[in-house]
Amino acid sequence: MKIALVHKRLDLKGGTERDLYLTAEGLRDLGHEVHLFCSEFAVQAPAGVGAHRVPVVSFGRTARLWSFALGGSRLAAAKHCDVIVGFGRILKQDVLRCGGGSHRYFLKQLGAEGGWRRRAWQKLSIYHQSVLAIERRQYRVDGFKEIIAVSGKVKNDLMRIYSIPEHRIRVIYNGVDPIRFTPSLREKARVVIRDQWGIPRTATVVLFIGSGFQRKGLDRLLAIWKSQRLQKTWLLVVGDDAGIARYRKLAETVGQGRIIFTGRQTDVESYYAAVDLLALPAAQEAFGNVVLEALSSGLPVLVSREVGAAEVLSGALLQGIVDNPEDPVKLEAQLVAILKHAGDPELIREATTVAARFSWQNHFRELEDLLFKVGSSRCGHRANVA
Repeated sequence: MKIALVHKRLDLKGGTERDLYLTAEGLRDLGHEVHLFCSEFAVQAPAGVGAHRVPVVSFGRTARLWSFALGGSRLAAAKHCDVIVGFGRILKQDVLRCGGGSHRYFLKQLGAEGGWRRRAWQKLSIYHQSVLAIERRQYRVDGFKEIIAVSGKVKNDLMRIYSIPEHRIRVIYNGVDPIRFTPSLREKARVVIRDQWGIPRTATVVLFIGSGFQRKGLDRLLAIWKSQRLQKTWLLVVGDDAGIARYRKLAETVGQGRIIFTGRQTDVESYYAAVDLLALPAAQEAFGNVVLEALSSGLPVLVSREVGAAEVLSGALLQGIVDNPEDPVKLEAQLVAILKHAGDPELIREATTVAARFSWQNHFRELEDLLFKVGSSRCGHRANVA
């Protein structure tokens, strides 16, 4: 098949951007002719994959948003691909991949977290109202043939918010690379990474990884770090945020030198291997690739129910799902409880066993099956019209 993948940016940073890159590689390796349509190429397209720049207005993020939503659809359609997969906000596609959840739900959750000032700003923001307008158009009955939801939670949200029939949404979980993310790195990484950042080799260390700190729950973690029960526990924050100065200042107050900000890191697999647990008490997270990466590295996880990847947890790992992460007492108690068993060999085996079910190869085969279905119906429609 000739497949178009459309998103505003190709990059190896950011969840959706990296998923886009891996999807292009994966479908190419399955023998398909793959074309990328982006307004920005922060990295080169994978070898053997076509790259097409979508022209957009160069100033103002709202103007860029609308020009890409219109131009991305048109340019991909003009190349006569068998199936068009939209990874972001374009007006029309054959397959709409919802990797971040609906923007309406995103604003609802962040508004609840941020209070009335944030809610008022969201209503007045031309950008956010434009995103909502594009989203309403995307999810109209004629805006897509099939939707890919990255979790059952996203599927249920779309059905509730936009009244989309269940049979038009397929859940396809993201994948993980078990060769890159593996417990075998543990012995070396616990020495190298901990020495690099001045963390005692025998200390208990919790990892927070990602950007968009408030949405992903870093505020919730910092709120409990002054607890007596966490006085010997370190927090390693990997990633960046526009408001990082505020977080650093707060960390100095509550962490007593036990909270370390590393910024973005390219060797994140070493950071998983160097710690004892991943924490993601997010206010909103459609999936959370970091959860699979942590499990594949042999780590237990502490996640809120708002994290889509919580759905894949089973057995003893279910103890890591927090029902009320906004309650500091309950969040602290659950964190302390799971840390007591973090090094249990049985828990490590359970984590890697769960992750093994979600290889990228399995993901791409399931995706290919859906694209064949949609592509065949589209070609059949063309033949009938002819």
